[in-house]
Amino acid sequence: MKKKDLLKDVVKHVDIKKINSTAVIDAMREMSFTSRDTARAADILVRMINDKGSANILCLAGSTSAGGCMQVYVDMLKSNMVDAVVATGASIVDMDFFEALGFKHYKGTPQVDDKILRSLYIDRIYDTFISEDDLQVCDRTIKEIADALEPRPYSSREFIREMGRYLVAKSKKKDSLVQTAFEKDIPIFCPAFTDSSAGFGLVLHQVKRPGAHVSIDSVKDFYELTQIKMKAPTSGLFMIGGGVPKNFAQDTVVCAEVLGVEVPMHKYAVQITVADVRDGACSSSTLKEAASWGKVDTVFEQMVYAEATTVVPLIASYAYHTSNWKSRKPRAFSKIFAGKS
Repeated sequence: MKKKDLLKDVVKHVDIKKINSTAVIDAMREMSFTSRDTARAADILVRMINDKGSANILCLAGSTSAGGCMQVYVDMLKSNMVDAVVATGASIVDMDFFEALGFKHYKGTPQVDDKILRSLYIDRIYDTFISEDDLQVCDRTIKEIADALEPRPYSSREFIREMGRYLVAKSKKKDSLVQTAFEKDIPIFCPAFTDSSAGFGLVLHQVKRPGAHVSIDSVKDFYELTQIKMKAPTSGLFMIGGGVPKNFAQDTVVCAEVLGVEVPMHKYAVQITVADVRDGACSSSTLKEAASWGKVDTVFEQMVYAEATTVVPLIASYAYHTSNWKSRKPRAFSKIFAGKS
């Protein structure tokens, strides 16, 4: 078995512009169980888009970007459905930035000897394969970007913006979330940024420059995202998975309160997850539970218990083909921080 034999079938990203799910969602609305939940989630997303005063935040955890939903998120940004992104470092660096550098994710199988994969330098995400050699190029590119910056602490938003600037000149892919966000002044936050290829690249950078180097300030991230919440008190969350991105975005309400600024709870909230709530984990806590913490209102909230790649394209396609986004102006929240970095 050779590496080229395993890395040949490329994962293709679904294009919501070409697939109209309106009829499916309309039918689901009259059904039961997860189908009806999915339709209600689509309706809430449309409400978020129609509410021109709402700051809409896309939260990404898990590997849906590698699994074929990357173009969905890019199109949501391009269509002004989303005003800010909070994500895991892997979603932004190992998946999106990685593909922007010209690399691919490949269709694989979980029915494989992982020791063989390791010997071939192939990494596995369930049934998806990635070349570790390519990931290490990504690591070194992050180091290259860091080496060119003024040595000081940066929020992840600031650093990801520099990644977008890099891609404007050197991207090998038409659509990239990082580049699109840079061009539309949409901030991306990764509160656990170093838990990704970025971490390896920044370690390389700091080892080479122990006296003066770039570092990532996650507290600055928290304050910056809270400033967005205070700037646009009405807000909505569209959350894929849970984990740090979900809690980080929800906590802005509490952070504003700690700062002495009273803001309303997030008005709209959709979470798509397969996590069980019974172990009390933050990743799986329901949106109704978040209301007890003063984070999320419960009027327009919907939990959808489904594997995200099966329902995200349906929900986003429905929102896209309602065309309501066409009258929604971009918020360009990155401009809030212009001159403050």
